[in-house]
Amino acid sequence: MRLLRGIASWLGERFELEDSVMAVLRHPVPRELERPIGWWYVLGSATLAIFVMQVVTGVGLAMTYVPAPNSAYDSLQFISHDATLGGVVRGMHYFGAGAMVVLVLAHMTQVYLFGAFKFPREANWLTGSLLLLATLAMAFTGQLLRWDQDAFWSVVVAAEQAARAPVIGNWLATLVIAGSNVGGATLTRFYATHVFLIPAAIFGLIGMHLYLVVKRGISEPPVPGLPVDRPTYRARYAEMLRRGIPFWPDAAWRDATIAAAAVVVVVVLAAIFGAPQLGKPPDPTNVVADPRPDWYFLGYFAILALIPPATESIVIIGLPLFAFVFLFLVPILWPDGERHWSRRPAAIAAVALPFIAYASLTVAGIESPWVPKLEGGALPASVTQGLGASERRGADLFVSKACFACHAIEGAGGRRGPDLSHVASRMTRDQITARIATGGGGMPAFAGGLTPSELDDLTTFLLTRK
Repeated sequence: MRLLRGIASWLGERFELEDSVMAVLRHPVPRELERPIGWWYVLGSATLAIFVMQVVTGVGLAMTYVPAPNSAYDSLQFISHDATLGGVVRGMHYFGAGAMVVLVLAHMTQVYLFGAFKFPREANWLTGSLLLLATLAMAFTGQLLRWDQDAFWSVVVAAEQAARAPVIGNWLATLVIAGSNVGGATLTRFYATHVFLIPAAIFGLIGMHLYLVVKRGISEPPVPGLPVDRPTYRARYAEMLRRGIPFWPDAAWRDATIAAAAVVVVVVLAAIFGAPQLGKPPDPTNVVADPRPDWYFLGYFAILALIPPATESIVIIGLPLFAFVFLFLVPILWPDGERHWSRRPAAIAAVALPFIAYASLTVAGIESPWVPKLEGGALPASVTQGLGASERRGADLFVSKACFACHAIEGAGGRRGPDLSHVASRMTRDQITARIATGGGGMPAFAGGLTPSELDDLTTFLLTRK
């Protein structure tokens, strides 16, 4: 123990830690945080601890993971089943991703209900909102790196959603899949985004967020009937800090306790359950894969599966845009006034209603496939009646090759792709053939899954749809 104190003293003197790091750790916080309500202020530290764990486990996985289409799946199987502690490390990374999403959302909910986004901490909320978006992006791109059937079709769905954006939709879809088809360039792009771009953004945002927390001070617990008054708030808060307590160690022990507990829970889950099982290897020709995102995206998955086709573009573009705009307008529209949740019933509703709705959608998402179940599926008799031999074979291929899973004809079939009831009125034979063979806009290429005669029969059938 004496040796450790000696080392700490030597490092502190050489790097002048007393005037830098310790000065920050000992910054004053409101004395009210000594009370039980102080436990509500620990979620940010727990999130930071999980992020550090994600970085450490991510580096370990990156040392073995091979970001190539013909190797990614096998390398993850090796990590999960053959590498020393590989299953535990991958399990920690998997459960850590879920924990980080939950903790970020819980932290922002606490900040919102406590009114801690109000003056002078509006920028704290804005950087926190960016951290939430970065966390969700990190979780989504991580799922894609598994490169199994779920991951492959998640990319396709993401490209389809991006393509719905007005004006720049096609450009966004190309940006998502790094070309016209999902392939090696797609995986490389998501790997670079997940491993380099998003973590760099998170590190920068965390640094900015912590600077603002120290500079603006930790908000005091809200008191009913004591609103934020911008002309007098700074003086009142300064007086509060003069009788406050140092963050370290008086308040930080709670943060350290919960942060350690969060890490321990993730490690225990990884040790008990191990790494999640991968799905089947990616197969671009099998669209009846019934893919599933990770549990925290299941609610959004259910929305995509259940909304009427006519509203898809509105929901796909409008819902994320509304959420994004709401997050960033909160501190601008309500910078002062009451902070306590009991005096802000609209704030309680703004938290409770989306939570209930998303929880219900998550339950629905467990049962709702992205593509229809095709047992006994068939085209309507009005579509197949009077077809010639080649056209009949094409109609059979439309169902057996699972075109039916994503495209509808006369109301029968899937709705992930465009309705083909009148496709021949807007595309020529060459255009139809090229689209089937090479894909594009989120649709995979089927040239490798169809013989030339099958491709010709399928095109011939579609040309009857005028």
